Amino acid sequence: MHHAPEKFDALIIGAGPAGAAVAIELARAGWSVALVEKQRFPRRKVCGECVAASNLPLLHHLGIGPAFDASAGPALRQVALLHGERKALASLPAAADERFSWGRALGRETLDGLLLAQARSAGTVVFQPCMVRSVLGSRGAWQCDARALDTNATLCLRASVLIDAHGSWEDMPSVRPPSRPVHRASDLFAFKANFTGAHLDEGVISVLALNGGYGGMVLADAGTTTIACCIRRDRLSALRSAALGECAGDVIEAWLARECVGVRQALDGARRDGAWLSSGPLAPGARIDVHDLVFKVGNAAGEAHPILGEGMSMALQSAALLSTHLLGSATERVPDVIVQAQLQRRYAQAWRKEFSLRLRVAAVFAHLAMRPDAAATLMHVVQAWPGLLTHGARWGGKVRRQNVQDTAAIPHALNPLAEKPT
Repeated sequence: MHHAPEKFDALIIGAGPAGAAVAIELARAGWSVALVEKQRFPRRKVCGECVAASNLPLLHHLGIGPAFDASAGPALRQVALLHGERKALASLPAAADERFSWGRALGRETLDGLLLAQARSAGTVVFQPCMVRSVLGSRGAWQCDARALDTNATLCLRASVLIDAHGSWEDMPSVRPPSRPVHRASDLFAFKANFTGAHLDEGVISVLALNGGYGGMVLADAGTTTIACCIRRDRLSALRSAALGECAGDVIEAWLARECVGVRQALDGARRDGAWLSSGPLAPGARIDVHDLVFKVGNAAGEAHPILGEGMSMALQSAALLSTHLLGSATERVPDVIVQAQLQRRYAQAWRKEFSLRLRVAAVFAHLAMRPDAAATLMHVVQAWPGLLTHGARWGGKVRRQNVQDTAAIPHALNPLAEKPT
């Protein structure tokens, strides 16, 4: 079954926090928006699930603030670094806005659903579950061929603006086949599981320094403890070779308990809810470029090592940043081809200015945490100067607030981002 082409102002691929947030902003401004998502919701994701305080004004701006406040876990006021049998504890920096001083954790199965429902309410047309088969065209004239997974119907979606929000675990379909991945011993794989009945202090984000990896623990919504970690390919291979016949998740759980007494104590008597989830390899770093034809947000634009738990922040804040450029920089409601090229240049530059420091800080902490000698030195320094953890959280963007003003209402002539096409 084939459907006639459907024309939209913007087509967004991926309905995670970044894609849904952009959809809300554009639809509110009067754009016709299509949002394509392959997975059914609710869905669990390999994610630490921490939402930093800097994002809470944005969530309220997007319309899900009250629901988030009612569902999320306790306020996160402290950070702990755990290495072997040692522990260092420090205060997290409070955000400047007293209404939103502290971050909280909320499961992706809940957060994603709240944002997607809000996108629908704003007028976004959601195609879900729907798999993108090909993307053709260029600025101003995109064509996306997709297949509805429930009905097997073939869809042809056309749009002036294309936004890649599909994450980082697979390439977006295009006319060029993806390159064959090169396996490296240093490749990082991510794992996550939820537990009930765990013994974890409320209001503390625990960062784990592990031999060949790093991780984190936090108490999220409904009394659920989330444990997530990243592990090098060579370390994972060695662990699995020593435990033939065991599934990767069980191997990871046993490794975490052996490596870190804090994990062992937290999981004593706890019950795991479902299987371990896994994804990878990770590709930390910036992927956005001033010459991109497609606007990118979230992990499609770039990702930090998840040791700082800034993935959700970068997703939501990159969505706000792109929306600011798209809605505040064109005389016409939808920017034409020339203006899109200008917007891409300015957006990519603004993205790097906003997030490059986070990428670097996360990379430094991640590589220190994964190396036993370096981790031992880091622990010694942090125990002598706990404030380093507080400063690390601040350098990592935990309290850096994103501008969430309504750019759709800003007159072109008054908008500082505005630039006339040449």
